[in-house]
Amino acid sequence: DFFVKWRIVDVDDYYRATGGEELLASQRLIEIIKDGIRAEFAKRTVPEVVSAERRQLMDRMLANARSDAERFGIDVVDVRVKRIEFSPDVSDSVFNRMRQERARVASELRAQGAENAEQIRASADRERTVILAEAYRDAEILRGEGDAEAAAIYAKAYEKDPEFFAFYRSIQAYRRSLGQGQDLLVLDSDNDFLRYLKDSQPEK
Repeated sequence: DFFVKWRIVDVDDYYRATGGEELLASQRLIEIIKDGIRAEFAKRTVPEVVSAERRQLMDRMLANARSDAERFGIDVVDVRVKRIEFSPDVSDSVFNRMRQERARVASELRAQGAENAEQIRASADRERTVILAEAYRDAEILRGEGDAEAAAIYAKAYEKDPEFFAFYRSIQAYRRSLGQGQDLLVLDSDNDFLRYLKDSQPEK
């Protein structure tokens, strides 16, 4: 199925060839175009006909039609093939080829998508590992700084009042050792651990 756009450029040749009848001129042009289509299609495979070479095919058909129509005093301005009719076997072959090509492209896109997804997951896992490692490192640094600051405070307290510091540390030790419910602690009465407890008893 096609259409052709034409014009008269030589009136004498046109009247000699067609008698001035537009219908006859159209019939002559249709024969020229059909012959040109068959000739060009015969040189190519079906995939080539329906591929990107179609524009080049149309240009050659137009050039051939223009050359053949000159003897009728006609200039062929444009030729367009609107639809290509194939036999059922050829049509099935074309559609199968198109389906296979689309399936191949879809498979490639799915594979590419899966690869990209795997790369994203791997990148996210790496970032998670780095973030956790950095957080642990920062926590350890802060813990170390806190321990160092606490040790410095204890040292200053000891230097300022060693006796009070010793008393404070003993109270902490009593709390940890004697404040556990049913725990039993057996010590000699002269043990230095009990010094502050003995000193706190009122004199008789």
